[in-house]
Amino acid sequence: QVHLVESGGGLVQAGDSLRLSCATSERTFASTAMGWFRQAPGKEREFVTSINWNGGHTLEADSVKGRFTISRDNSKNTVYLQMNSLKPEDTAVYYCSARSETNRWMVSRFPEEYAYWGQGTQVTVSS
Repeated sequence: QVHLVESGGGLVQAGDSLRLSCATSERTFASTAMGWFRQAPGKEREFVTSINWNGGHTLEADSVKGRFTISRDNSKNTVYLQMNSLKPEDTAVYYCSARSETNRWMVSRFPEEYAYWGQGTQVTVSS
C-alpha cells in the first residue's frame, strides 16, 4: 500500500505563511505527478495545485496564483506547499495526492485522476 502523510497545518492569522509537507512511500514517486487539494466546511473538494514528475511544470488554481507554490524533492520522496499571504478563504483541510497510472507523470486538476490520498492536515486562517 502507498502511504502519504501531510504535516505543517495549523492556526494562523491572515497574511501569515505556512509550509505543508507530504511524505510518501510511493515507490515510483520520482516519475509521478503530485497534487494538493483542499476541502472547506460545506464545500466539495477543490483543486489547489499540481506538479509534474520532475518539477518542470506546475498548474495552479486561479485562487492561489501568486500566493502558493508547490515544489518537490525526489531524493526525499516529499512534496511541499508553500502558502503565503494566507486569507480566511484558504481555511480548509489540505490533502496531498499522487496520480494514477495513466499519464502519471503529468499535472492534472481532476481528483478522479489521482489514486492515493493522505489523511489531510487542517489549515485555519483567522481574520
